[in-house]
Amino acid sequence: MSINLKWRSLLSLLDLSSEEINYLLNLSEKLKWDKKKWLYEKHLQDKNIALIFEKSSTRTRCAFVVAAFDEWAHPEYLWKDDIQLGKKETVADTARVLWRLFDGIEFRWFKQETVEWLAKYAWVPVWNWLTDLYHPTQVLADLMTIKEHFGKIKDIKFAYVGDGRNNMGNTLMIGAAKMWMDFRIWAPKNLFPEEHLIQECQKIAETTWATLRFFENPKDAVKDCDVIYTDVWVSMWEEALFKERIKLLTPYQVNTELMKSTWNDKTIFLHCLPAFHNLDTTVWKEIFQKYGIREMEVTEEVFESQQSYVFDQAENRMHTIKALMVATI
Repeated sequence: MSINLKWRSLLSLLDLSSEEINYLLNLSEKLKWDKKKWLYEKHLQDKNIALIFEKSSTRTRCAFVVAAFDEWAHPEYLWKDDIQLGKKETVADTARVLWRLFDGIEFRWFKQETVEWLAKYAWVPVWNWLTDLYHPTQVLADLMTIKEHFGKIKDIKFAYVGDGRNNMGNTLMIGAAKMWMDFRIWAPKNLFPEEHLIQECQKIAETTWATLRFFENPKDAVKDCDVIYTDVWVSMWEEALFKERIKLLTPYQVNTELMKSTWNDKTIFLHCLPAFHNLDTTVWKEIFQKYGIREMEVTEEVFESQQSYVFDQAENRMHTIKALMVATI
């Protein structure tokens, strides 16, 4: 089957078929090994890429910039306060300016509707680097990490723990449905993904033979799991909910006891980062002292264990982002 993603935008993993995701993962692996062998084919030579950020970023920005330079593209960083978007200019007008100047637009914003509107008016690929609903490039890196470690994605038993209705819970569920996985969410019922998205993913799963299940009992959720995944309990736009979320989600912490509950000594731990796992930074120390805790969604013991592959994930952001740019431009 021939795959052609040229000029395609990526706003959600719903935009890609299973075959297209697999194609991007294979291309990511090739580009990763090319980089390790110091082979750079200049796929994006003379291309200009706009990086528009409303949210702060470490992995996304750094991975994008390095990936662009590796392929000889020029990335232009545009913080929200540097441009007129949302102030003096509409999304549509901004899009119609930028696509005449750039060959692709990366967009890290709060509202999913904004990136969809941008893609509607920009005649070049637009990539969602994170919104309140979806984080597709992160999950491409997650899938790549799983494939590297286990040699496959199909039939992998995967448990996502904690806040099941954030952008990571949503996107991992989509990715699992499209890639034939045994996917479980262990979360409070009021933090399950939205019902309409669950139904859409269930329909996808019927065609791929994936399974999607939702649990309130941890031992049922993680039994035999190959992967335990969690994310922060409080997303970037929800800082006022710290006290509420800590009270609600403390039983859902990924700790050594939970990892042992899989009864699988090959289980790995994944996290999209940043993770609240220690007292190393002043900001976190103040938060932990304020609420009387030492760790949040994952313990230091698990985070620093040999089961943790979080920094492989972080590196793979660069390789999957590079593959996406190369494939679509």
